[in-house]
Amino acid sequence: MSTYDFAGKNALVTGANRGIGKAIVESLLANGVAKVYAAVRDVASADPLVEKYGEKVVPLPFDLGSFELIKAAAQSAKDVHIVVNNAGVLRTTKSLDPNAIEDLTFELDMNVFGLIRTAHAFAPVLKANGGGAFVQLNSVVSMKCFPEFTTYCASKAASYSVTQALRTHLGAQGTAVYSVHPGPIATDMGDSAGLTEIAEPPSLVGDAIVAAFKNGNFHVFPDSMAKQIGGAYKGFATGVVEAEMSEG
Repeated sequence: MSTYDFAGKNALVTGANRGIGKAIVESLLANGVAKVYAAVRDVASADPLVEKYGEKVVPLPFDLGSFELIKAAAQSAKDVHIVVNNAGVLRTTKSLDPNAIEDLTFELDMNVFGLIRTAHAFAPVLKANGGGAFVQLNSVVSMKCFPEFTTYCASKAASYSVTQALRTHLGAQGTAVYSVHPGPIATDMGDSAGLTEIAEPPSLVGDAIVAAFKNGNFHVFPDSMAKQIGGAYKGFATGVVEAEMSEG
């Protein structure tokens, strides 16, 4: 376990303008983070956060599909200590749908390749600023495929796998890595997936990330469904995923 002292540090949150991203921004600021870069596709969408928090929120253009924009954000946020990659996409596509390959390709580009692009761009920044922390928003579907969301589940399983590798590779430079696995959360994405009736508040995710910084848990399970799955998964998580093992 690797705890992280986040008080007074600067953070960058992707997809910060609404839903879980907005809740993460607010939880970080409420718990002592000095400044948050709101990395969003449309910087005007972060205006409500700027109006509420003033200079503590700095909007930056960002798109998981554009390595150039991601690298530019890393250049602009050279004083960042915490990167929270919350942004992602969801297509409600089943395995035998005619558009399954097309949708999975899109989700892989954003949810997996976008994660790798972000890690590549910000690893040197975090290293230069003492190591810091890298947080990846995965999902309970990283561990359990729900067939109605086959391609999304597959992309999140892949992002979870990459996050495990980043735990080792970024850890070598002193960067603490956290893998966050929410269940149904009350967001626009959750609504579009038909999860409104069982969804829980996005504030649970922000608060769980703050708790993870303090307790050092790599796996973060914020809500009721997440805790249920996390409890069943715990033995494998600690005995295999978090264990020191080699390919040989």
